[in-house]
Amino acid sequence: MIRGATILAGLVMLGAASPALSQDGSILGRWRTPAEGGVVEIQRCGATLCGRLVDAAPLRADPDQKDVRNRDAALRDRPLRGLAVLQNLSGGDTVWRGGPFYDPNSGQTAGRGTVTLVDENSLAVQGCIARVLCRTQTWRRVR
Repeated sequence: MIRGATILAGLVMLGAASPALSQDGSILGRWRTPAEGGVVEIQRCGATLCGRLVDAAPLRADPDQKDVRNRDAALRDRPLRGLAVLQNLSGGDTVWRGGPFYDPNSGQTAGRGTVTLVDENSLAVQGCIARVLCRTQTWRRVR
């Protein structure tokens, strides 16, 4: 009887954890950005999600490409490959919020942003510098 209760308790805990895993899992993976053939991989980073640049035209031309467009001159020597462009994403179902978001193409950092799952193959990624200064891009899932 105790063994049955232990198994039941374990299944209940597993069931409670599953929705959180499936919510985050819906945006995990690789996404193509509209700028320079970029590919960002969204993955777990501790308690939140993050997105790292894994491919882009400049990286195919020079795998050691640096973050030369960064507005902060002290950061221009860091490698583009693996650079966190989305940070501290939390939420689920269809909307995740976080920040900062970084655009290596412009060198600009948005303090906050939103990632919205439009459908299983499309994300609307919006970064905001100020409440009214926002830009949205559509990213497509890489299969």
